[in-house]
Amino acid sequence: MSDSKKFRDWDDRYADSDYLFGTAPNDFLKSVADRLAPNSRILCLADGEGRNGVYLATLGHKVTAVDQSRVGLEKAKKLAEQKQVSIETIKADLAEYDLGVESLDCIVSIFFHIPSAVRAHIYPRIITALKPGGILILESYTPEQLNHGTGGPPISDLMLTKDELAQYFSEMNLEHLQELERKVIEGTGHTGLASVVQLLALR
Repeated sequence: MSDSKKFRDWDDRYADSDYLFGTAPNDFLKSVADRLAPNSRILCLADGEGRNGVYLATLGHKVTAVDQSRVGLEKAKKLAEQKQVSIETIKADLAEYDLGVESLDCIVSIFFHIPSAVRAHIYPRIITALKPGGILILESYTPEQLNHGTGGPPISDLMLTKDELAQYFSEMNLEHLQELERKVIEGTGHTGLASVVQLLALR
């Protein structure tokens, strides 16, 4: 699939006035948000319509949301206005986006579905982009999610396991790494019992 078609597909999915994954933050992100230092500089990867980035901004953090969809980011700005906060939005292909070097207090990756070949390039850059002591917050579907059909892509290579994450981020302090089944109710895009893996790691 060409990059331009990939972007159009997400633009089409976000075209409705409703928010595909809702406007409330991801449950796992919300449960660990108190780990963040005040006024943290945070990068939200593939933040779509902005529910997670806007939530973090309401807590007083400085948030940059990066996504490939222009339509999604426009809705993220609208949501930020409704919540009376400000976020920076950047339209980019994260396979090529420069994450920087030791410049971020936190990186958030919530249901950021990418092929294993691309992960091999992006995940080392995530580690490098975090300041010493910086935090990675990640939740993804595991391949077991294919048995549920309640959200996520129907391709196992776009999903993650606990063992894979332990290998990708072995040089970090893996404070929380768990596979579990939980109800994920996020708009119409995620709608029921799901198999997920969660990670909170410190550089």
